[in-house]
Amino acid sequence: MVETVRELVEIESPSDNKQAVDHIARFLAAEFEALGGQTKLHRSTNFGDSLQIDIGGASSGPQNRKPVLLLGHYDTVYPLGTLAGMPCKMEHGHLRGPGVLDMKSGIALMLYAIEALQAWHGGLPRPVTVFLVSDEEVGSRSSRKITEALAKESAGVLVLEPAAGLRGAVKTARKGVGEYTLRVEGVAAHAGLDPGKGHSAILELARQIAVMTKFNDLRQGLSVNAGVIAGGTRTNVIAAEASAGIDVRIKSAKQAAGIDRKLRSLKPFDKHCKLEITGAINRLPMERTAGVAALYKEAQRIADEVGWKLEEAAVGGGSDGNFTAGMGIPTLDGMGGVGEGAHAVHEFIVISELPRRALLLAGMIEIV
Repeated sequence: MVETVRELVEIESPSDNKQAVDHIARFLAAEFEALGGQTKLHRSTNFGDSLQIDIGGASSGPQNRKPVLLLGHYDTVYPLGTLAGMPCKMEHGHLRGPGVLDMKSGIALMLYAIEALQAWHGGLPRPVTVFLVSDEEVGSRSSRKITEALAKESAGVLVLEPAAGLRGAVKTARKGVGEYTLRVEGVAAHAGLDPGKGHSAILELARQIAVMTKFNDLRQGLSVNAGVIAGGTRTNVIAAEASAGIDVRIKSAKQAAGIDRKLRSLKPFDKHCKLEITGAINRLPMERTAGVAALYKEAQRIADEVGWKLEEAAVGGGSDGNFTAGMGIPTLDGMGGVGEGAHAVHEFIVISELPRRALLLAGMIEIV
């Protein structure tokens, strides 16, 4: 299993490099075809191609049983060439490398759980659909509709994103995510000769950021963060343009309309400046519904059989599991590798956790 994870990590696949992402898609297509999977590449022009694999279940299983959907992604946040300074290596019981936790190890778990079930049952006990997307780290724009269409045809969704923390908890709730951009148009002027004739877009933006900060309600799980700002041309020019990229996180779906309305209701302090707000809530929250709770209960039962206390967690980050859970499809997230440092230079997985994560996945495929 470690060698398979290493092989995947060493095929670098940053979201913004279509050639690299398409390469790992073709590699994985061959791996799943070796397990009897029927593969289909969903072509994309602006992003990498996404990979769908359908594997039929054993004929002895219940007739017309819906497939379980195994969901994941093979794009990473690391630029091509990261391996040179961040090599994939084993040390102190960990496997390190770019994307090893998020989420190349999760893909390896799919391969081994499917292979184990086939060996045990003489074929899968039920149909399985695997969908690996190319653009999850950049918003799933090319793959979302396919994910949702496949989820509609599934009995449930198991998301092979990393587990929550070193305790290996599965994720039964995730915050929703919004991406907005606030653009300000001001009036340029010479900062030395005509300062009174200018109306600074940067000053207006700063005032608006101060207002947006007041939208935060951390006790209710709502946060608004202006994380990237830009503006101006030269120090001796009063800025005619400025902008801010804004991240929004919501705990419940009912918060979406309220925060969207607040952002679109911003008014300029300087009447000579104009505001434009674009964007939306990209992912509604994955809330702990009855369907999600039922899947977690089954996962707990499987873990109990091998003396493992499986915990659950609610996390702030979003995944494609938000899409499927938001549709009302029972979804359990965080089924992948255990480790720390996703998106960071110290990213790693705990090697000893791999077998029981594969066991858990295999058991869930059987019962969903």
